Amino acid sequence: MTRVSVKSLCAFAAKAGDLDIRFVPAPTAHEGQAGHSLVQSRRGPGYEREVALETVVDGLQVRGRADGYDAGQRRVEEIKTFRGDFARVKGNHRALHWAQARTYAAMLCERDALTSITVALVYLDLASGEETVLQEHCEATALQAVLQAMCEAYARWAQQEEAHRAQRDAQMAQLAFPHGDFRAGQHKLSRDVYLAAARRRCLIAQAPTGIGKTLATTYPLLRGLAAHGTDKVFFLTAKTPGRQVALDALRQLGEDRALRVLELSARESACERPGAACHGDSCPLAKGFYDRLPAARAEAAEARWLDREALRRIAAGHGVCPYFLGQEMVRWSDVVVGDYNYYFDGSAMLHALARDEEWQVAVLVDEAHNLVDRARAMYSTTLAFTLLDGGETVAPAFVQAALRRVRREWRQVSRAQAVPYAAATDLPEPLVRSLADAVAALSEHAAQSSPELTGPLQELFFGLLALVRLADVFGPHSVFEVTNTPEGEPLTLAIRNLVPAGFLRPRFAGASTAVLFSGTIAPFGYYRDLLGLPEDTVELEVDSPFRAEQLRVEVARDVSTRLRDRPRSLPRITAVMARQFAQRPGNYIAFFSSFAYLDMAFEAFARQHPGVPVWRQSSGMPERERTAFVARFAPGGQGIAFAVLGGAFAEGVDLPGDRLVGAFVASLGLPQHDEANEVLRERMEAMFGQGYAYTYLYPGLRKVVQAAGRVVRTEQDTGVVHLLDDRFAQPEVLALLPRWWTVSMASGR
Repeated sequence: MTRVSVKSLCAFAAKAGDLDIRFVPAPTAHEGQAGHSLVQSRRGPGYEREVALETVVDGLQVRGRADGYDAGQRRVEEIKTFRGDFARVKGNHRALHWAQARTYAAMLCERDALTSITVALVYLDLASGEETVLQEHCEATALQAVLQAMCEAYARWAQQEEAHRAQRDAQMAQLAFPHGDFRAGQHKLSRDVYLAAARRRCLIAQAPTGIGKTLATTYPLLRGLAAHGTDKVFFLTAKTPGRQVALDALRQLGEDRALRVLELSARESACERPGAACHGDSCPLAKGFYDRLPAARAEAAEARWLDREALRRIAAGHGVCPYFLGQEMVRWSDVVVGDYNYYFDGSAMLHALARDEEWQVAVLVDEAHNLVDRARAMYSTTLAFTLLDGGETVAPAFVQAALRRVRREWRQVSRAQAVPYAAATDLPEPLVRSLADAVAALSEHAAQSSPELTGPLQELFFGLLALVRLADVFGPHSVFEVTNTPEGEPLTLAIRNLVPAGFLRPRFAGASTAVLFSGTIAPFGYYRDLLGLPEDTVELEVDSPFRAEQLRVEVARDVSTRLRDRPRSLPRITAVMARQFAQRPGNYIAFFSSFAYLDMAFEAFARQHPGVPVWRQSSGMPERERTAFVARFAPGGQGIAFAVLGGAFAEGVDLPGDRLVGAFVASLGLPQHDEANEVLRERMEAMFGQGYAYTYLYPGLRKVVQAAGRVVRTEQDTGVVHLLDDRFAQPEVLALLPRWWTVSMASGR
C-alpha cells in the first residue's frame, strides 16, 4: 500500500495559481512552533492538539496531524504563522492551506461519523499576536469528494511511480559495467563502495586521477538500489564541469534504461527571463505556474533524462519556469546531480526533502577535497559597514533608530581594537543584541511594506540576518572577526567558520551511505576531523594503475620560492624550463603561487627564450579566454603555459596523450602566512594538535599533487614534473606525495 502524508498529497494535487517567491520575512521553524502553541493555549478545555489521523482511499494510505480539533464544536483548525499584512499571504499558499484543512476535516468526519464540520484557517501574526480566522461549514460528502479526487490523482501517479521503481530496480540489479573489464584500481573502489552502502557506512577514498572514479563509484550504488533499499542517489560536485563528468558517466550507465536523472542548475543560469521577478505579475513563466505544472511534470517523468537542456525544452513547451520545474522533479528522480550546497548548506533543499520524506539516500561527493573550504564558506558571513549607510538612507524612522544602535555598538567594538584586524573567540553581546534588534525592526518593516524590500535595504537585511543566525550557533568551530581601516574606522564584521564538522555531521548521518572521493584526499584524518565524518567511516587508498617509469619527478634543491627569494629564483627556474623544453619539445604548464610571481616568471622566460611559444593565465579570465587557454594544448603542439597553482587550470583539466607532457611547480602552495591564517593555525593546534599541518602543509601539498596530476592521465601517457623548491626534499613533504612517484633530487646547473 502506498503511503503519503497530507502535506505531500496536497502539495501534489492542490497547488494552483501563480508561482510567487517575493520576499516576505518568514517565521523560523522555532517561531512557527511557538505560534502554534500560543494559538492552541487560547482554546477551551475540550480542544485537542496535534490530532493524529489516518485513512485509506483507493489503496492510498493518507496520514497526518491536524493542528487542533474541538469535538464539542465540531471544528478543526489549521494554524499558520506570518508577519505583517495578512493580504500578503500568497494566493497559492492559501489554496494549499485550505486543501490541508479540508483533508483533515474529511478524515475527522470519517473517524467520528460526522455529517458536517466547521473548517477554520487560523493565521497568527507573530508581531501582534492577533489571529485572522477564515472558516467555512462543510458537508462531509463534499469534503470526501474533494479528498477522493486528490487521492485518485495521486494514486494514478503513485502507481506509475511504483511501476517505474520496479522496472528501475530490476534493470539496475542486472546492470553491467559499461566497459566490460574494470581498469586497474576501479574494481576495488567499486567493490568497497558497494560494501559500504550495504553496511550503511560512509567511505572516503583516494583514487588516482585517470582510473575513472566517477564510473567506479556511481556504478555500485546504481547496481545496489534495490538490494540496499536506496530511494535516491545524490551526486554532488564542487564546480560546473564536475556535473558534466557525472552526467557523462550516467549516460553510459542508465540513459537507455528506466533511470530518471536530473541535473540541478543555479537559478541565475537557468532563468529564462533575467531581470524579471519570480511572481506572476512580473514573469509569464510564473503566471499560472501551478496550473500548468502537472502536464510539465508528466512529460518530464516520461522523458527520464532531465539535464539542463531537456528541462529547458520541456518547460518551454508548457510555459513554466525550468528552474522550478527542476525543483519539483527532485521528488520524482532517481539520481540528482547538483552542487555541494544543495545538500550541505544550512538551508539545503536536498537534505530537507530527504529528511521530510524519509528517503534513503546515497550521497556521492566528487572531488571531495574541495568540501572543507566550500563548507567553511557556507557557514561564514561578512557584513560591510558601508551597508549601514545605504540602508539608513531609505529606512523608516523606527528602523533607522535600530540601525543607529548597530552603528554605535560597532564603533564601540572598533575603538577598543588597536589593530586593523582581530579575531575573538567570544561575541560582544551588546553588538549582537543590536544586530538582532535591527533584524526584528527590518522584519517588521518588510512585513508592512509594499512592495517588498528591495535594493540596499534588502541587502542590509540579508547581511544582518546571516550574522544573527550564525551568532545563534556560534562556538569553538568559528571566530568573530572585526576589520578596521588603518585609521581605526570600521570596515567589516564577520563570523568565519574554521571547522565545519558540527554542521556537516547531521548531513552524513542523514544519508544511508556517503562516499567522498578524490585524487587527493589524504591524510584521511584531516578530512575526518574537519568534515565530521562518522567514526566508522571506511578509508580506502586505491593503488595507482600508473607505473613509476611513466613519470619522472625531479626536485630542484637549489631553488627557494619563498616570498623574499622569488626575484632571485627566476634565473634557475627559467633555466630548468628551457632545458626541459629543449630535451623534449612539447606542451608544458608551469604553476606559480600568485599572479605577481607568474608575471615575473613569464616576462623573464619570454625575454630569455623568445623562440619558445608561451601563454599565460590572467586574473578574472572570462569563460571564452579560459576555453582558448586550454585549446592551445593541441596534440603534437609545443609551448609553455603559465598558470596559478590552485586556479582554474590546476585541477579538472584533462589533457591526455601529448597534449601535455610536463609540468613545473614553483611553489609548495602553502597558504599565505597572515593574521587570519595564524588564527586558523592556533585553533587547529588547540583542537587537533596539528596546527601547521592542518593550516598550511596539507592544503598546500594537495594543490601541488592536483597540478602535477595533469601530466599522466592514462596508462599510455609519459611525462615529467619538476618540483622547484628546496622544501620538496623535506621528509614530511615527500611523505605527502603519491606513493607511485619515484622522486629524484636534481643537482643545480
